Amino acid sequence: MKWGYPFQPVHLVTMVIAVALMVGVYFLLRILPERVRYGCLIGLSFLGIVAIVFNLVRWGSPLEYLPFHMCSITAILLPIAVISRNRIVGNLLVVWCLGSLLALIFPTAVQAEYEILSDAFFIFYIPHIFEFAVTVYLFLFGYIKKDFKTIPTTLGITVGIYTLVHFINVGLTHYSEQAGLELSFNYMFSMESPGNPVLDIFWKIIPCAYWYMYLAVVILAVYLVVLYLPQIIRAVKEKKASVK
Repeated sequence: MKWGYPFQPVHLVTMVIAVALMVGVYFLLRILPERVRYGCLIGLSFLGIVAIVFNLVRWGSPLEYLPFHMCSITAILLPIAVISRNRIVGNLLVVWCLGSLLALIFPTAVQAEYEILSDAFFIFYIPHIFEFAVTVYLFLFGYIKKDFKTIPTTLGITVGIYTLVHFINVGLTHYSEQAGLELSFNYMFSMESPGNPVLDIFWKIIPCAYWYMYLAVVILAVYLVVLYLPQIIRAVKEKKASVK
């Protein structure tokens, strides 16, 4: 039985299970002693690292599985956020964990072909669930606080990493052509839309490698303003009160 394309029966069932798993683990963590809970979060935060190692070893072309996708970079940043409780990294993941969520909702053509009981499916499915869930848990349990002042930093780091990854795509593509390898590189999907219905819309508006994803940056900026809006309003009120 294959996972299938978005919103087909099997895919929908896995989405329901994912939500149930995230909610169930949250309530389990709530009843655990704080030290045990924190240890569990550290353990869960490394699931993405396990997936990175698996993909580098399991498949025959490791260059195509380097940790330069948004979800892979999130997997690297997540343990750092959990262990350090760093405000900037934690608030950055408020954006980056959405990549894991979208990957579950809109699997690519390759992922849609995963057999439900295969190691490839579970090594994709479980880490992506907890890359999103652990980020949420960090804020729900108060290990990291939301801070609207990190909005410029979050957007700047996101654009910076995306730009760097685009040059990596260009460099690897050039190397592949010179070496006579039949490999394609589209980390962070900077070269073209991977067939994701959301990114397809961006590509239709701006059919140009790299630049089309800046529409996502605009959406992320709006998302962050809405997310931090109560804090922003409170800060404005406090500033006005201090002036009077």
